[in-house]
Amino acid sequence: MNYRKSLISDLRYELDNGNVTSEELFNEANQLAHKYQATYNSFVTICDKCKIKKRTSPLAGIPYALKDNISTSNILTTASSNILKNYVPVYDATVYKKLKNAGAVLVGKTVLDELAMGGTGTTGHTGIVRNPYDVTREIGGSSAGSAAAVSLGIVPFALGSDTGDSIRKPAAFGGVVGFKPTYGLVSRYGLFAFASSLDHVGCFARSVKDVATVINTIKGYDIHDMTTYQDDSDLLENIDEPLAGKKLFYIKEIVDRSLYDTADKELMEVLDNFYSLLERLKTRGVEVVEVSIDKALLEAIYPTYMTISCAEATSNNSNLTGIAFGNRVNKDDVNSLIIATRTEGFSELIKRRFVLGSYILQKENQEKLYLNTCRVRRLLVEKLTELFTTYDGLILPCSGGAAPKFSDATDKLSDKYLLLENHMALGNFGGFPSITIPSGFVSDCPIGINITSGIKEDKKVLNIANEIEKLTGLKGQIGGEE
Repeated sequence: MNYRKSLISDLRYELDNGNVTSEELFNEANQLAHKYQATYNSFVTICDKCKIKKRTSPLAGIPYALKDNISTSNILTTASSNILKNYVPVYDATVYKKLKNAGAVLVGKTVLDELAMGGTGTTGHTGIVRNPYDVTREIGGSSAGSAAAVSLGIVPFALGSDTGDSIRKPAAFGGVVGFKPTYGLVSRYGLFAFASSLDHVGCFARSVKDVATVINTIKGYDIHDMTTYQDDSDLLENIDEPLAGKKLFYIKEIVDRSLYDTADKELMEVLDNFYSLLERLKTRGVEVVEVSIDKALLEAIYPTYMTISCAEATSNNSNLTGIAFGNRVNKDDVNSLIIATRTEGFSELIKRRFVLGSYILQKENQEKLYLNTCRVRRLLVEKLTELFTTYDGLILPCSGGAAPKFSDATDKLSDKYLLLENHMALGNFGGFPSITIPSGFVSDCPIGINITSGIKEDKKVLNIANEIEKLTGLKGQIGGEE
């Protein structure tokens, strides 16, 4: 058995047939975590001891990793921020508790962009996360370490959080599967909140079926999270249903070749890969339709995301003062203590976002900035919801190229890249289930496609992704040196 290349189903078979023990799998994962840490920096904390619970669940004995903004009692949980660098929670997040009860074995807590506010994997307090396919490139964020740990084959799955595309974008850059379920399907109790109306807990794996297996284990109603709902369905049911008869749409204004510079080799290869896949889907009986949406509305995606997320983040993180928990800079009075603690504890990026959020939430700005932005969000969600009554899903490339190089000075917020790089936030605006799967390679690095569908259509999204995965033949790939 090659552990690094093994899927959950492979490890399940080996465990059930007595060919390997849970302890041996953990030791293998632990050794790999230490081996790759210096090069890729996937982990904030590596667990060198484990408690093996005898269970009969599909995940019993299976090693995994957990993003370090998910609360774990008695285990360091930093959210990759200096203000929490020594914080050890006293309670477990619901998803962590469910995985423990299922017998899954925690290998470590993974690096993220500070407080999950970033898309590069470069702003965490322990340093940057490198791409397993090219150490000169980012893997994206904010769930950078989780993506890298799965891409490297250290663990077969890892949990992350997704507020704009923070699971799906790094999944694309790492050549793995990243799934954000319907808002409320998975509890967020114990997730350090970034933007509560946009945050989702989801997972990374190296196959669509593995993702479905994990979500089956962690989904469902939670008394501690009022946004959750009960769901007793099996996400693996009908996952192998043929694609024939399915209807997919893509948005012209995002992938129209005529809108882009043909000299951008990577971007053109991404679009070629996308349109080639669409043609292959048509041969399998899938109806693929080009849909046009007002470009001005689409160009509002990124500013809408930034306005809402910064406002909610400012409110959610107002408790990071150094008084109740976290690191503290001692001063003679409370106000001076809070100012000094937050000044020293946050990076410049985080400070800028909090300043912007505070400005948006000022009484005189709430109507003009925050509430108007919420109205734009509603327009976008209503448009997609309408389309999902006709079509089974939206399919688009995840980005305009391979993962950016650390030295790349390209402005990804320019008109040239704005829509291609930021459209996946639509999934968060509406709480839609959304998945990224590998679709090919550009510059010897992975690229992906994203599929999104209507509320509570998680099974449909997984079915479509599973069948496309068969079509591409890119299930189970890993990066990094042997």
